[in-house]
Amino acid sequence: MPTQAIGSKGQIKHYLSKDGRLIGMLIPGDFSDFLSFPPFVKSDEERRHLAAAYQVNVDREASTKAHLTADDLPLQIIVLEREPGSKVNPHYHVNDPPARSANRHQIMVCHGGSARIGLFTKDGERVDTVHVKNHDLILMTEGHAIEFVAPGTRLIEIKMGPFPESDAADKVEIDATF
Repeated sequence: MPTQAIGSKGQIKHYLSKDGRLIGMLIPGDFSDFLSFPPFVKSDEERRHLAAAYQVNVDREASTKAHLTADDLPLQIIVLEREPGSKVNPHYHVNDPPARSANRHQIMVCHGGSARIGLFTKDGERVDTVHVKNHDLILMTEGHAIEFVAPGTRLIEIKMGPFPESDAADKVEIDATF
């Protein structure tokens, strides 16, 4: 299946189905390609908003904040790397319109050790196998399987809610081999 290296440094990997759907996205723990994924700082109005909502160096925003996911995905991934003393003022995010997806997207963050993540379409087509190590993050938009590889491996799972009434109700098994 197609894999695309994204950004000028090729650090972000998109794993695509045969028809081009995003099935997975790997963000390495040593990500540094901020300039390839700039935030919204194109107009004076946006600069004024940043100055009011954040206590950051607005001129450096494009080199310290990376918007990695497409705007229409239900989970947004942004990497921030700012100077000490930078602040984000208290806020929350509106859900308007509510996130829409045929299935719940999920993120795994490797917090230690390593794991193999199998990526599959909902129809069971194997897209790729991704090895994640400490501090790597992977977005999974369709099917997946996980194998813990190293002793002490710890993965943090983040997924869209709400959670159904049981684990069985949360999953659709895929007829595929990992």
